[in-house]
Amino acid sequence: MKIADPASPLTSHSASEYRTGWRAVHGSVWALGFVSMLMDISSEMIHALLPLYMVTVLGTSVFAVGLIEGIAEATASVVKVFSGALSDRLGKRKLLAALGYGLGALTKPVFPLADTLGWLIGARFVDRVGKGIRSAPRDALVADVTPPELRGAAYGLRQALDVVGAFTGPLLAIGLMWLTAGHFQAVFWIAVIPAFLAAAVLLVFVHEPKQPTAAQPCAPLSRAALARLDAGYWWVVGVGVVFTLARFSEAFLILRAGEAGLSPISAPLVLVLMGIAFSLSAYPAGALSDRVSRVIVLVVGIGVLIAADLVLAFVPGLAGLAVGVVLWGLHMGCTQGVFAALVAERAPAELRGTAFGVFHLLTGLALLLASVIAGALWDAWGYRGTFLCGAVFASLTLLGMTTLRQRS
Repeated sequence: MKIADPASPLTSHSASEYRTGWRAVHGSVWALGFVSMLMDISSEMIHALLPLYMVTVLGTSVFAVGLIEGIAEATASVVKVFSGALSDRLGKRKLLAALGYGLGALTKPVFPLADTLGWLIGARFVDRVGKGIRSAPRDALVADVTPPELRGAAYGLRQALDVVGAFTGPLLAIGLMWLTAGHFQAVFWIAVIPAFLAAAVLLVFVHEPKQPTAAQPCAPLSRAALARLDAGYWWVVGVGVVFTLARFSEAFLILRAGEAGLSPISAPLVLVLMGIAFSLSAYPAGALSDRVSRVIVLVVGIGVLIAADLVLAFVPGLAGLAVGVVLWGLHMGCTQGVFAALVAERAPAELRGTAFGVFHLLTGLALLLASVIAGALWDAWGYRGTFLCGAVFASLTLLGMTTLRQRS
């Protein structure tokens, strides 16, 4: 008789026979969701104010702000590949996730203490390195503790909690700036609290299953390791890259809000509206993908993105803006967690960290390229050119989904 490890996915699978819906999701996934939420609250409280702080208080140019942000995000994308592969090699995903979240927490006190641009650049860089270290091992850990028939729900739940933090942080920043009469450092100090709470929740409540004694048989990121990621995985990556070209940075939603007549102070509220739609749809979409084909849910999400692009391109006024932004959030909810579940299913268990790292790297580079293209189109033909191009790339993604469906 085979005895299951208490921390293994087999035990979760047995438990899922007696529980349904969100109650069947492993406790470590819930904990990782709250860790993501708390860290996002902290990070977004700071990042919502940091560009303004750098320009108005430290006298930094807008070009320098953009350059710093671009370098920081590119660094995070590259680090994800190596941390994912290292988590496969060591079999210690929680350790690397804890290191990443710990680095993120330790950088937070630097922001209120920094009095020069150099300190802020260093803190921002280390913070993004921390994000790069934790992302792929965390996503692989979700798959490690979740049976296949619950992975859509698990990734959707973690994503939903993450997005709650993403839109709660800016709201708290706005409220605290009002309460403190515009005192940046006071808000930055308050942001330290949820960051350290996130690290504590990870250490106490996330439990890693015992990894197989036979670790990854080939060197991380070697040709032999990548060759073990089959054609089905690379089709998921390819579709994800083309899809990411269609969903450029949400900063363009803020610019679209300005075109619709919102003031600069009110324009960021579109991200809150988008985040609410995203968080409310992520878990239901993920759970639905466990019951029907994940590809079908992705097709629905891409269709919603095409609708969002067309509404944002052609429907005028605040009503058109609101509908387009809500549709944008719904498409994110229907796709982000489902893509993660597909990556987990297409990769061998001992190569999941590598698989997520490569996926994050290539889609991150695609997002950078998409934002450059979107900006150039906006300058040349206005917002309609940007959103119509997004609809075209989304339509191309649907063609790739046909092949992905056959491989499913």
